[in-house]
Amino acid sequence: MLYRAVAFSTLAVLVGSDLTQQAMATPDSPTTNPPSETRNYVVPTETAPETPSPRTVAAPEATPTPEFAQSVPTLNQSQRSNDLVVLATDVQVVGVSEELQQLVLKTIRTRPGGQTSQSQLDQDIQGILDTGFFAKASVTPRANSTGWEVVYQVEPVIARSLELSGNQVLTPDIADSIFNPQLGQPVSPASLRQGIQQLEQWYEDNGYILAQVLDVRSTPDGVITVEVAEGVVSDINFRFLDEEGEPTDGRTREDFINRELNLQPGQVFNVEVVRQDLQQLYQLGLFEQVDISLNGDARNVDVIYNLIERSARGVNAGAGYSNDSGVFGTLSYNDFNLGGVNQKLGLNIQFSRRDFQFDGNYGRPYRASNPEQPGYNVNTFRRRTVSQTFDDDVDLANGDDPREGQFGGGVSLSKPVNQEWDASVGVNYTRTSIRDSEGKINAVDEFGNRLSFSDNGIDDLVTVSAGVTRDKRDNPVNPTQGSLVHLSTEQSVPIGNGSILMNRLEANYSQYVPVDVFNGNSQEVLAFNVQGGTTIGDLPPYNAFNLGGQNSVRGYGTGDVGTGRSYVLASAEYRIPIFNPVGAVVFADFASDLGSSETVPGEPGVVRGKPGSGFGYGAGLRVNSPVGIIRADLGFNDQGDSRVQFGLGQRF
Repeated sequence: MLYRAVAFSTLAVLVGSDLTQQAMATPDSPTTNPPSETRNYVVPTETAPETPSPRTVAAPEATPTPEFAQSVPTLNQSQRSNDLVVLATDVQVVGVSEELQQLVLKTIRTRPGGQTSQSQLDQDIQGILDTGFFAKASVTPRANSTGWEVVYQVEPVIARSLELSGNQVLTPDIADSIFNPQLGQPVSPASLRQGIQQLEQWYEDNGYILAQVLDVRSTPDGVITVEVAEGVVSDINFRFLDEEGEPTDGRTREDFINRELNLQPGQVFNVEVVRQDLQQLYQLGLFEQVDISLNGDARNVDVIYNLIERSARGVNAGAGYSNDSGVFGTLSYNDFNLGGVNQKLGLNIQFSRRDFQFDGNYGRPYRASNPEQPGYNVNTFRRRTVSQTFDDDVDLANGDDPREGQFGGGVSLSKPVNQEWDASVGVNYTRTSIRDSEGKINAVDEFGNRLSFSDNGIDDLVTVSAGVTRDKRDNPVNPTQGSLVHLSTEQSVPIGNGSILMNRLEANYSQYVPVDVFNGNSQEVLAFNVQGGTTIGDLPPYNAFNLGGQNSVRGYGTGDVGTGRSYVLASAEYRIPIFNPVGAVVFADFASDLGSSETVPGEPGVVRGKPGSGFGYGAGLRVNSPVGIIRADLGFNDQGDSRVQFGLGQRF
């Protein structure tokens, strides 16, 4: 018999930054450690068996001569009374290959030059048959002048069929393809080892990392029985942890999390399925960290998801003063996990004696557990801000800075189109007016350049938008590897003031590459971003692409590089963790309007002397706070200026 016994107590698999490497940990801690695995191979070709229970197998009798009897070594009385003990002068095995001959010689207790007896020969035969590799066995002792010459005649088991036990994902066709070359051939330890290795390789290649071959044995009639344990998931549990790794109460509903998972109890544990589930949990945007622990053995395993939640709810109130609004107050409420099921609700209000502004949204992302229902988002807004396109280099006729007033809303739907791409469509309406500080509408600046597409300073823009996204990032909030591709188009419908007919096209690509320059425990990342866009048809000047600023070319002010109909922007960052929760960044940015500033109505970029292209570089800090990642960058530009700029979230 050839068998393999495998046991493991507690395993953990970390699938966050790199699900191709597995880490093992106890279920009491999210910390991962290398796997602990004991594998015992008991193979007759390597270790002589213990004396098996007696089994009588007929063997030819031999009567020694008197001279031979006198040469038998002196024995004690108990040995003489039980059996005649003689000297085995020679031992031979016939009828099988060299490999099986060696197996017999390592199995029997009779050795050349050693003592043997009829009962020991019977036990040898029983031991040979018990190996499972021989259908028949007999022994012939031939007397000579000094003892017995012992010849073992054996017949190997011929493999004729295959039986599986404990399999769920391993199909008979796959097993047959592995063991078919052995059918019709003598069963041997080497052939069975080869079959075990090929089975284990198949499990590994297909992501069943817990699967083990427990036992492979043959019967005298040639049936090879393979017993496997594939790592069936018996239960799935969730454990919420705080930032220090201590258990805490979670806000996200466990039934909601469970519905988002592909892995379910009763299925065989598969690392590729787990990797997809961990990515799905990260893409919910609810968790800072997700990993799993495994508890059990190769037959049944409990999967425990260790979850550190992001701060999802915030209420803020404040007050301030600005030249535009005077004394104003602010109130905001944001919840990214409303009801514990990943619904989003946000409301921001700013009020003053002069003005009232608001921005509200409610949405629910697409859920894989309910594939027929798309995700959706509804928003409405009323804003009034100093224009990023018409900055203070050129004023209105009365000397005021131009202000963009906007109100409107929109609805968008999102749903995957296949396993890699998500699609979204939406309808939006925005009314834009250019005003002074007193709210008076202005259609031109102090030099008579157009500030709106219509002649009266008020534009209506109704658009239908569509986009596709492929998100392969390991974490959408703070990615360390993967990529993101987004393509979008927005087509306007020419109704209302201005009758604007335009199409806006944009493409955005980001790539994240983990590196280990400083050989630390935390992962460093090289991040790259390239994006571009163009507008076909009518173009309201305030809708042109503004280049420069904290989310564009750092080291420049907002919109100071250019204002164009088309653009290209490229950025590179080297992100270095310092200590939790602080990291550092070295960056470089470049952008160009591709010479399109003169095609924008009113030529705001030309009139204000914007260069049209610019380069910035510098370094910054990142702090992972309860409100998200706070960034501060010191940027230098190719004009010789520098500035410190702040923002929320990674630059891309």
